[in-house]
Amino acid sequence: MKKKLRNYYLEWKESLVYYFINIIISGFPSRTVRKLLLLVMGARIGKVAMFGGFEIRNPPGLVIEDGCSIGRRVLLDARKGLLIGKNVTIASEAIIWTLHHDHNDLNFKTVGDKVIIEEYVWICSRAVILPGVTIGRGAVVATGAVVTKNVPPFAIVGGVPAKQIGTREEKNYKYVPYYKQHII
Repeated sequence: MKKKLRNYYLEWKESLVYYFINIIISGFPSRTVRKLLLLVMGARIGKVAMFGGFEIRNPPGLVIEDGCSIGRRVLLDARKGLLIGKNVTIASEAIIWTLHHDHNDLNFKTVGDKVIIEEYVWICSRAVILPGVTIGRGAVVATGAVVTKNVPPFAIVGGVPAKQIGTREEKNYKYVPYYKQHII
């Protein structure tokens, strides 16, 4: 009985934390307050623009370096670890998973691995990155792509599953995603 009550308590606690992050923090009108609350919850976030409506799973596993722009309704699953390098743009409604289910397991157990997104990457709207993937420096993930394997530096990938469809010019990029018009 005691074990059952403890499990019930843990489930409620997990649900309340999820609600607090993804409804209260995510919907808060000030990006400064959103970032501050995520830092308090264990995320490591540099100078970034995180637009409202995001969903974050496991803030302590999340690292976002300086100069990034995270669009509206982006899902960042950091349960196995998620590192987003400097000056990355993740457009609206992109999804990054670090954990999923083993469809061959009798109990549908969860499996996954850390995702690494290196600097100057552009992940377009509604792209999906699956567990264990590394997106190389300067790569571009096209709209709607489903990335199941590592992406080499400066590659442009698209499709389902994502395949290389082009190459980005290898330059010493210095851009920082523009977000000055969003001062709140």
